Amino acid sequence: MLTKEQLEAVLRPIAEPVLGRSLIDLRWIRNMMIKEDKVSLTVISLKQDENTRNKLGEEIRFRLKEAGVDNVHLRFREPSEMERQEAGQAATTGEAEAEQAPRGHGAGLESLPILDPRSGVQFIAIASGKGGVGKSTVTVNLASALARLGKKVGLIDADIYGFSVPDMMGIETTPVIEDGAIQPVERFGVKVMSMGFFIQENTPVIWRGPMLGKMLRQFFADVNWGELDYMLLDLPPGTGDVALDVHQMIPQSREIIVTTPHATAAFVAARAGAMALKTEHEVLGVVENMAYYVCPDCDKKDYIFGRGGGARLAETLHTDLLAQIPLGIPDNHPSEPDFSPSVYKADSPIGRIYDEIAAAIEQKVHKD
Repeated sequence: MLTKEQLEAVLRPIAEPVLGRSLIDLRWIRNMMIKEDKVSLTVISLKQDENTRNKLGEEIRFRLKEAGVDNVHLRFREPSEMERQEAGQAATTGEAEAEQAPRGHGAGLESLPILDPRSGVQFIAIASGKGGVGKSTVTVNLASALARLGKKVGLIDADIYGFSVPDMMGIETTPVIEDGAIQPVERFGVKVMSMGFFIQENTPVIWRGPMLGKMLRQFFADVNWGELDYMLLDLPPGTGDVALDVHQMIPQSREIIVTTPHATAAFVAARAGAMALKTEHEVLGVVENMAYYVCPDCDKKDYIFGRGGGARLAETLHTDLLAQIPLGIPDNHPSEPDFSPSVYKADSPIGRIYDEIAAAIEQKVHKD
């Protein structure tokens, strides 16, 4: 059973809808009672309409269920006058600090243009239910394909434990700091930021959930992204802390779910899709990776990992199967100036598939 400290850590990313601040940091989750398999608590919120209560309740129950707690009892109430004054004073202090901070470096999240829905930046999180399905490969190639369409693209390697984007894209330089802000590394027309830039080779990252969320927030707050059309986030597999933080921080984000054709992989990937839907994030579609192997001599397709997993997953999530990508290795040579281990060239068969996915995404996000 969770301790009180663990309970607070699980619920800390949940923000009060009006103030946009953590309910835990505001001390607006009260009367925590932990007894055997049951957790009960009181939630204080400025808005008490049914829709707000339902949304807060769903997120609290979802996070606690992910932590192993199924029996949750919630009570809601409005803040007292003293609680309102304390929260108002804290919010005013925070706003003054944000105004004094340089833009893009230490500023509050609410003041950052990139996270403002009015900025026009399209956030797309690439998710999977399990590791080893090629999620990061899909991310770097989709980002490169969007850049080939003439779009301004950013990419955050949010898989903080298993960062791999710099290596996959053949990036050999590291970010520099100019005017108090980190400058992302650009490769194939994509601006990239990754934990891999700040960790010595093969050094393990041993962090708890709140520290992961803090690093992700710094990737938004301390990096000079400039103008962007798209921001892609390579999420860790599963439905852990980073994925939950993304849902909390970027409510306007959409998602692409990556799976293989194997039935078990698709079954597990459905959890990531269900999490997106439950938090009201649109699922743009499913990418079935490693869908088949093409014999180089006879052009015959061998479905070595089975068939149909991607289509079944798309049907389950009521979305589109964006592409079925075959097994392959980019035809890149280390001596080439644009060498990368994982990015396919535009004129390659798989590179053209990614261009088609990018065009489909462009159409979907601007359908309105």
